[in-house]
Amino acid sequence: MGTSVYEQADQAKTILDGVRQAGGDPDALLERLRAWQIETPSWGFADAGTRFGTWKQASAARTIDEKLADAGQVHKYTGICPTVAVHVQWDFPDGFDRKVLTVAEAAGVKIGAINPNLFQDQCYKFGSLASPDRAAREQAVRHCLDSIEIGRQTESQVLSLWLADGTNYPGQDDIVERKHRLAESLRQIHDAMPASMLLLVEYKPFEPAFYHTDIADWGMATVLARQAGERALVLVDTGHHYQGQNIEQIVAWLIDERMLGGFHLNDRKYADDDLTIGSIDPYQMFRIFDQIVAAEQRLGQTLPIAYMIDQSHCIKNKVEATIQTVSLAHELLAKALLVDRGALRDAQATGDVVGAEQTLRGAFFIDTRPLIGYVRQQMQLEADALAAFRASGYDERAAKSRRGSA
Repeated sequence: MGTSVYEQADQAKTILDGVRQAGGDPDALLERLRAWQIETPSWGFADAGTRFGTWKQASAARTIDEKLADAGQVHKYTGICPTVAVHVQWDFPDGFDRKVLTVAEAAGVKIGAINPNLFQDQCYKFGSLASPDRAAREQAVRHCLDSIEIGRQTESQVLSLWLADGTNYPGQDDIVERKHRLAESLRQIHDAMPASMLLLVEYKPFEPAFYHTDIADWGMATVLARQAGERALVLVDTGHHYQGQNIEQIVAWLIDERMLGGFHLNDRKYADDDLTIGSIDPYQMFRIFDQIVAAEQRLGQTLPIAYMIDQSHCIKNKVEATIQTVSLAHELLAKALLVDRGALRDAQATGDVVGAEQTLRGAFFIDTRPLIGYVRQQMQLEADALAAFRASGYDERAAKSRRGSA
């Protein structure tokens, strides 16, 4: 086999020389890429599937200990995934045990965002925080308060909230009353959080509600987050949008309104597909990163955005798919950092539409895999993360030691 493109350090140095010649700072670029972090999801390492069935994998994680071990592999080979988002009901069905902190440390990771489950209990048939049933709302709030307590013990900085709340038929419930109930519930949750924690409010235009969804878009999420309190922000799932929707515009507006808190990163062809980043449209993800980098350079600071993955794979190997996503996200961020901002501003100011687009496209078509490989080598890691993981034999050992029902 030939040398992996990730290992071609001479190409990386050519890119860095180009940055220097354009008046940029190669060292600052490398530091930004070394320091960037992206969070993996515990549920991404377990068997899961569609509403019709599940394709099981022999090496799939069965317990939180095994999920953390798998997440540790992703961090071991990419170097930028030190935290793992957990799902309270799925990961701690018998209650939280602080022993998990020791398990995480042994795997080389820490617990990240805390995700309550407000959509599986039978009492949530007509909603959770927006339900017309006071008992259901109270149970949902209690569960969020319990999740906040787990966050205290794990020193998590994020409570990530997605609701399946909505209605299936016109007239089923009062839409505005549901908005008021939801706002009041979110205020209770926000006010119970420690000062170090953020509440991220996620939106989704449809599913599972067929008529109306209570938090259907970024504007509704923004309104509710502002009503909840100053430590509530909006979470953007890159899959939760209608076809053709301009996600980078949403991101730009949320940044400008100081309301962007984080991402759940994935890709999709039709709707909310849990596909690896860039498997369908890498240019869209690049355009999103471009808006983030443009805002950071305009503001003169790195934005405190929580970058998290929300994917669950049935067909691809779970650890490999996660490494794929992390690697491509890293490469796309690098492309956005390589945009010639001066040339872009000049083209925009003079109405040079072609020149402006060519500037963006020029950065997008740079092969940044050698640059990411170079960054990993600076971090004492293998340049090609996926190849290194495959060569380690971890997946075969996991399949042999776990119950694996494939």
